[in-house]
Amino acid sequence: MSKSKLDARKRLELKKRKIRAYFLSIETKKKHKVEVDRVAEELYQDGMVYIQMKLPVEKITNEFENELKEKIEHNIIHAKIREATITDLDSLKYIYNRAWLTSNTPFRPITKTDLHKILEYPETVFLIAKVYGSDAAFLLLDFEGENKEFAIIAALAVIPRFQRKGLGSVLGMASWQYLKEKYPNVKEIRCEVYKDNNVSYSFIKGIGFEEYDKRVYRKEDFEISDN
Repeated sequence: MSKSKLDARKRLELKKRKIRAYFLSIETKKKHKVEVDRVAEELYQDGMVYIQMKLPVEKITNEFENELKEKIEHNIIHAKIREATITDLDSLKYIYNRAWLTSNTPFRPITKTDLHKILEYPETVFLIAKVYGSDAAFLLLDFEGENKEFAIIAALAVIPRFQRKGLGSVLGMASWQYLKEKYPNVKEIRCEVYKDNNVSYSFIKGIGFEEYDKRVYRKEDFEISDN
């Protein structure tokens, strides 16, 4: 392997580890630190199991699209979707911290610095959904492969008020339209979901994703360095 390809792979792995640390890890600096530390350490030692899911683009037929569009059109929630910029850091932080507090997924609060770093990556895109004049959800896309042929849904967050009301489907459809317009080389959409997050798993499977693997993350998978 050439040095340039090796360096590119190292940069990609560092980026993936950073995003994983921001969105999949556990905050231990809380009021009941001893108890949280114990639970976190057990999870890290035993491993946190994430189900790997995929949706090949070839399966997104016109019929598939029309079915999803019909679901959205019958949804009482109508959202305006935009691509996030540096001016949206406060909204992204609010959505993330509100959404993950109600999910059955390992969680740590995120900071504007974390989000800023993610936005700086050229392969990452946040799509924000505004509902009734307020930002209510976001979806984070990441891209892998030499030609960005794999689109990764790295995170999907919906504030409690709009959970289980179809907003995730709205964002899912918006992300597909975004990919078609700006990333025509995408061959497969991928994501992963924590094994105990049954709500997210059911939603992802319900819109056509299939399970293809499981991955166990341990403490070393969250250890990152900016050097």
